[in-house]
Order: sequence, then structure tokens, then C-alpha cells
Amino acid sequence: MPTIDSDAHVIESDKTWSYLPNDEKHYAPIVLHKSGEQPSPSNQYWLSGDKIQPKDNADTLSMDETSREMGSVDARLKHMDELSIDLQVLYPTIFLVPCANDPLQQAAQYRAYNRWLADIWKLAEGRLRWAACVPTWSMQLVRNELEFAKEHGACAIFIRPYECDRYVGDNYFDPLFRAAGELDLAIAFHSANASYQNNIFHERHNFGRFKMAMISQFHYLLENEIPKKYPNVRWAFIEAAASWLPYALQDVESRLSRKGRKLHHSPLKDNNIWITLEMADDIPYLIDRVGDDNFLIGTDYGHTDTSAQIEALRMLSEDPKIQANSVAKILGPNPTKLYQL
Repeated sequence: MPTIDSDAHVIESDKTWSYLPNDEKHYAPIVLHKSGEQPSPSNQYWLSGDKIQPKDNADTLSMDETSREMGSVDARLKHMDELSIDLQVLYPTIFLVPCANDPLQQAAQYRAYNRWLADIWKLAEGRLRWAACVPTWSMQLVRNELEFAKEHGACAIFIRPYECDRYVGDNYFDPLFRAAGELDLAIAFHSANASYQNNIFHERHNFGRFKMAMISQFHYLLENEIPKKYPNVRWAFIEAAASWLPYALQDVESRLSRKGRKLHHSPLKDNNIWITLEMADDIPYLIDRVGDDNFLIGTDYGHTDTSAQIEALRMLSEDPKIQANSVAKILGPNPTKLYQL
């Protein structure tokens, strides 16, 4: 069974937007840098739609630029070998916040990104799988984009809490969920926030902006029994740790009981939900609470935020407090089942 990094990233670059056709080049993000300074990774920003964000939230110590940005797929694979990682599942960076308030711009950017990742997958000979971006403001385009992604190495669908300023689970998303089930692609919520209003409100508080959004989205799915409506869909919550899980489950159980309903005995397993752990979590306690069949782990490769731990897979395997059979599941069988690798 391969060792799987369930959450790694690519850092977008000019190469990403080279996949835009000539009549859509104007949808590419604009690169800004601070006035009076020479451009460098530390002072460059993307302007996309009306949202500005740092261009390169990158780990410059553990890896080089060609590996982060996939300028050299071989460099990325070599580094994975050094880290004893057989396979990575790739998520975007720029799209963790809204990048387009125009549906045409969103669709164009996502098409370019998906075609870039399709080429990366091909060059990596199966070792770099990826989560596809879908134009949620243009639901009529979702099916075709997912069919392309499925044929070119995608194993999941990248979704943010509050897509289209809605909780994901609203009937608006029915075509997306049905396509995910039919194409056997996991719905992967990644720590992010798609709501313009929410991003503005939480501008200086990333815990509120990203992590609380993920916990709220998880709670919404269970309280409204969305997985029951789509029994063929697999769900994942990526890069939000898992220490919040017991509290969220207790609260859902309380709310369901007031409606005369019951929470499943094995709420993750019975609802086809997987969650990434972080090494700061009390992993033995979480396994004791909900079992070890639905946990994953990732490195957040490429980033420098609070979830990044380039040696996370090794640290997990060497932690004496975690049973070896649980470690083996988290590194291999669990992500294999979620992503259908």
C-alpha cells in the first residue's frame, strides 16, 4: 500500500495562466508589488476580481521554487522520494479565497488550472493526483469540467465552505453532487472560504475565516443529513485539524435529538466522511472517540501556515502513542478509499 500525502499544494505561477486561450487572457490575475521595492516573492500579490492576496505563501526553506510551482515535476517527485511519500493529492492555493465575482472569469480560471494539473498528472505518471476546481457560479458547466478532470487524473472536487455565498448542501448544488456520485469523485472541502462577505468580515482573523467555516460546513452537512441524500458521495474535510470533532458531533447529536432523529453510531463511517488530522491533535483520543477508518494526514506541502508540517507522515509513523495498525490505515487504505486511487 503506498504512503499517501492527502493534502499537498501547488503554488500557481505564470505557467498556470498560460493555459488560458487568447480570448480569455484578460481573465488572468494581475501581479502587483509594493511601490518602491524590487519585485520579490515576499512583496508580490495577486489581484483577481477585486481580491488581493499574497502571490506566494510558500515554504522557501524545505523546498525550492521549481518543486513548489511544478516548474519541474521531476524535482517534486525527487523531493517526495526524500520524504518517503509515494503519492500526493494536490490542492490549489490562489483559490482558497474568492478570485472572481464574474462567473465567466471563474470558469476561465478554473479551466486553465484544471488543464495545468492534467499535464502535471501526466508527467508524474500517476504519483500526483489532484482535486478539480468547478465553476460553481455556472452550474451548467460543471458536468463537462468534471468529465475532463476525471479522465486526466483528478480524484476529488475542490470545494470551499460558503460557495456562491451559500452553505454547500443547498439544493442549488444538486447537479454537482449528482455528478460527483456518478463520476466517483470525492467532494473535498478544503480549509478556505468562498464568501466575499465572510472574507471581508474575517479579513484579519484566519481562524474565523477558514477553520470556523470548515467546522460550520461539517455541522451543516450532518444536521441537515445531506450525506443521506447522496449515499454514493464521499466527503472530506481537509486542513482544518480534527480536535473540534467531538464538540461538533455532540452538538449535532443534541440538535438532531430535538427533531426526533438520531446521529449515526459511527458518524464519519456511516456518512462517508473523512477528515485530515494534524500532529497537534490528540490523535489517540480522536481514534478512541470515532475509530481510525476515516482519518487522513497531509503535509500542506508548499505552504508555511499553521497546518504545514513537511514531515507529518514520518512523525505520525514514529509516534509511539499511536497504534501501528492505525498509522497504516491513515497513511494508505483510508486515503485510497476516499480518493479511489
